[in-house]
Amino acid sequence: MADPSSYRPKPGQIPDSPGVYKFRDEHRRVIYVGKAKSLRQRLASYFQDLAGLHPRTRTMVTTAASVEWTVVSTEVEALQLEYSWIKEYDPRFNVKYRDDKSYPYLAVTMNEEFPRVQVMRGHKRKGVRYFGPYGHAWAIRDTVDLLLRVFPVRTCSAGVFKNAARTDRPCLLGYIGKCSAPCVGRVSDEEHRELAEEFCDFMAGRTGTYIRRLEQQMTDAAEEMEYERAARLRDDIEALKKAMEKNAVVLADATDADLMAVAEDELEAAVQIFHVRGGRVRGQRGWVTDKVEAVTTGDLVEHALQQLYGEETGDSVPKEVLVPALPDPVEPVQEWLTERRGSNVSLRIPQRGDKKALMETVQRNALQALGLHKTKRASDLTTRSRALEEIAGALDLDSAPLRIECYDISHLQGDDVVASMVVFEDGLQRKSEYRRFQIKGFEGQDDVRSMHEVITRRFRRYLAEKERTGEWTDGENASSDGISRDGASVDRTSTESAPLGNAALEGDTTGNAFAGNAFTEEDGRPKRFAYPPQLVVVDGGQPQVAAAKRALDELGIDDIAVCGLAKRLEEVWLPHEDDPVVLPRTSEGLYLLQRVRDEAHRFAITYQRTKRAKRFKASPLDEVPGLGETRKQALIKHFGSVKKLRSATIDQICEVPGIGRKTAEAVAVALAQAAPAAPAVNTATGEIMEDEEVGAPVDTGSPEEPVSTGASHERRGQET
Repeated sequence: MADPSSYRPKPGQIPDSPGVYKFRDEHRRVIYVGKAKSLRQRLASYFQDLAGLHPRTRTMVTTAASVEWTVVSTEVEALQLEYSWIKEYDPRFNVKYRDDKSYPYLAVTMNEEFPRVQVMRGHKRKGVRYFGPYGHAWAIRDTVDLLLRVFPVRTCSAGVFKNAARTDRPCLLGYIGKCSAPCVGRVSDEEHRELAEEFCDFMAGRTGTYIRRLEQQMTDAAEEMEYERAARLRDDIEALKKAMEKNAVVLADATDADLMAVAEDELEAAVQIFHVRGGRVRGQRGWVTDKVEAVTTGDLVEHALQQLYGEETGDSVPKEVLVPALPDPVEPVQEWLTERRGSNVSLRIPQRGDKKALMETVQRNALQALGLHKTKRASDLTTRSRALEEIAGALDLDSAPLRIECYDISHLQGDDVVASMVVFEDGLQRKSEYRRFQIKGFEGQDDVRSMHEVITRRFRRYLAEKERTGEWTDGENASSDGISRDGASVDRTSTESAPLGNAALEGDTTGNAFAGNAFTEEDGRPKRFAYPPQLVVVDGGQPQVAAAKRALDELGIDDIAVCGLAKRLEEVWLPHEDDPVVLPRTSEGLYLLQRVRDEAHRFAITYQRTKRAKRFKASPLDEVPGLGETRKQALIKHFGSVKKLRSATIDQICEVPGIGRKTAEAVAVALAQAAPAAPAVNTATGEIMEDEEVGAPVDTGSPEEPVSTGASHERRGQET
């Protein structure tokens, strides 16, 4: 536990101007980001008597080891920079809203030649119009099914669309009139895009004009005795009205507003948002958060507004935002919302009338969400705490291992050897810090040497980051408290990562001298492998544990615990111990270790299969006529690799089940004609590149592939 007075800035060093500040821990990890109208007054409040601080604030300042700040020109710039840094560093002590569910949106891909209507989740994409969010995907599909009668927009996937265009036959929706079938040329791309735009206009709330136009067309058709056309228009109007009835009319037709309510207690808060467009509730979503620091309702509202509109522009930001409490001060937040929309945005508390009544409904939803969350979360928090305590007791650790890293090796009979590193913090997955490793140079299935190499590479990186941190801190102008000796504030992040450019660093010239330093990558992201775990878990028994411990000893690291979890009997192995630690089968600590181990195995085997699939795609066996995927895998499994298969005789190839002599001869010819791949060469030096330089250096933290849910114990062939 650090003493805040050890890194407290000297009197007169903190400027009395707007800015954003960061607290870092002893490992240089950002643990809190805040903004202030006056940096001097705000930071001084953290360095008062610890007894007078809120318990969570006291925990934060005693966890921190240094404080830094960046001066900006206005409070709006401070708000923007704070949002940018919170998103970049994900500080543990900041308010972090978690969606209580993954909400689906109705999306129209206006960025495609033939726009498509579909259900989407996750991050929003450029050029796509979104409506919602909705409580359930089926609610979107019901609405779309009704609207396709009037707006027959394409809903099929790219594969179905291309297949229909190739065969010149539309899908079922094209035959029943719920798709205009642009795939076969029934409508032009301009006509189809016009349909998509009308669909978007209707979903955006501009319904009255369109329905009145259809009613006039129906009347005209009836007067001209075109009764079939009039009947179709009548049915279209009924379908549209039915779709509109799914969203209750709550406010005047021209109302576009978001209503936000907050329910909170001492530990947590729940936020509920109703999206009202065209006077109707078009969507609803909710968040929950742990109140890590002492925050007011206005602070919670401000953070929620940042998360809700931080990536939105234009009409996605409504004209009016109704909240239970205003941020203090409210002017910068309102100005920021106005900038994002491009026109004036009203941020206020409803006082009377229909909006006040609807706000009460939103508040009831927030209270219900908080109660439901606490019911689900209570046992989870207790269980995770007990699991960490049990692990600390079983392994004789000084404290609970808040950060656990687990490593697993995966290969197919010695080929495509890879390793995974997964991270759990506070008993929960930290997927953004997962890493993958390529391992080459070993013959056969040598998991022990592979584990030694992976641990060495990972913690060599940690020591390098730690050494660079020390070199920077001891530099000519820097000091450990983040203040330069000439009294100017120091910004230790790359200026390229700040959206405000030089304006964000006004009055902070010393900070510019350290852009792109040891604490961040060139693209502004935090350094990889910079934070050590309290516990390293390896997938395996005594040999793997000994290899991991030996790697740490060779690097001079003696403050990180190591253990292994063997699959056969789920035994926990410790270094230099002849007998394993056996945890009870009902132990929460054992269950957490199993989850960590299974996640590492799943992540490793997924990567190994990806590499193997790429190798198969480039295999010369693809050129052998009549040789299917099953027999190709049988050949590779039998010989272990294409290289060994290439050196086999025809008689040896015939020994593989399902391979006849004619096929064996064709395989031998194809392998003989295919030249081995040439090694990669560094064009600058002319040298043959090492393993980590060839292709993507995955162990340096390249973006990971999407992680599916659940852990897998599946084995295919001889995968490990």
